[in-house]
Amino acid sequence: MLVGSAVRRVAILGGTRIPFARSNGAYAHLSNQDMFTATLRGAVERFGLAGQRLGDVSAGAVIKHSKDYNLVRESVLGSGLDPHTPGLDIQRACGTSLEAAILLGNKIALGQIDAGIAGGVDTVSDPPISYPQSYQQLLLASARGRTFGQRLAPWFSLRPKHFKPVLPGIVEPRTGLSMGQSTELMVKTWNISRAAQDELALASHQHAASAWSEGFYGDLVIEHQGLTSDNNVRADTSLEKLAKLRPTFDLSGQGSLTAGNSTPLTDGAASVLLASEEWAAERKLPVLAYLRYGKAWAVDFATGKEGLLMAPTYAVATMLKDAGLKLQDFDYYEIHEAFAAQVLCTLAAWESSDYCRDALGEPAALGSIDRSRLNVKGGSVAVGHPFAATGARIVATLAKILANDATAKRGLISVCTAGGMGVTAILER
Repeated sequence: MLVGSAVRRVAILGGTRIPFARSNGAYAHLSNQDMFTATLRGAVERFGLAGQRLGDVSAGAVIKHSKDYNLVRESVLGSGLDPHTPGLDIQRACGTSLEAAILLGNKIALGQIDAGIAGGVDTVSDPPISYPQSYQQLLLASARGRTFGQRLAPWFSLRPKHFKPVLPGIVEPRTGLSMGQSTELMVKTWNISRAAQDELALASHQHAASAWSEGFYGDLVIEHQGLTSDNNVRADTSLEKLAKLRPTFDLSGQGSLTAGNSTPLTDGAASVLLASEEWAAERKLPVLAYLRYGKAWAVDFATGKEGLLMAPTYAVATMLKDAGLKLQDFDYYEIHEAFAAQVLCTLAAWESSDYCRDALGEPAALGSIDRSRLNVKGGSVAVGHPFAATGARIVATLAKILANDATAKRGLISVCTAGGMGVTAILER
């Protein structure tokens, strides 16, 4: 559905987000709509978009109330954008906002829209709490009654059990395992040590702390609710401190994932502005980078054949073929740290000739990366991980990194998600 005569380049003009906060803290009383509206307002102010109509705003949340069925559109209406700007809710677990960026990028490339905002938001502090289905059926039976007696009769079966709340699921429905438990299985498959996980976690905190100290996040993050920076970053942590933490998901004595080398439960929202080069030039907005390729994949984790969070290994391998590139042809790598262990399993898989041949269908191993180029401004372990917001946070961060490095050519993004899926992208300077 190409509009015009040629495919256009997709420009990344910058990102805006509120500070990421540990759950049940600074944003404990805020909703997804509160946070995403604030983030959009920040983008409107930063890029001078007040009263302007964008082609689309696409975003989503993983944990949302039924009242949030039109979350993005409602946030748009409170953002200062022209109310004729549409909003689209999507959800691909932790890959939501990266997927949103790819969807909008495709529309821009095909000439269907000139500009749009991709984003995501999540709060663990405001979860939807429901009640058992039996209570729901009781209420519906009463509502269907045509007489007072018919409406009253179902209530005689009301029992205390009906008032036991049902919280959002924290396990994979197909396996009954949490993401942490699933990652512990991956750790054992790939022989990832506790020490290696703690070392990656320490690097995440050190890089994030340095980025904040040097002012890198100054124009990417706006103050909200009195918070001016991500409040999970631990500049004073150390390998000794991390080593003292007890395993969280496997208590058998064989576990290695801890609160220190896993992402914390986090509240927050992020957005990124994408446009055609012409639209940006008309508004004198500099282009930081270009969104060039994107790929989504899934693995057969439900049978136990593959690790829950290994889908990015496939997505990246296939995307590299699309782009005609090797894994080493990147100046920067942004790999979402759902757990330090997930990153290490992914890197080990790409270095494995057997895995690349048998699983990915590659003639040889994809090889190793320069670890000094990995998550150089901090990753999710340090910065935090509001599920649907992470992709937009990464796109905006990497775009700025590329813009600030005159010698850089491109960067790779890899995000694992619940449900055994993964979303990846390539950005070019």
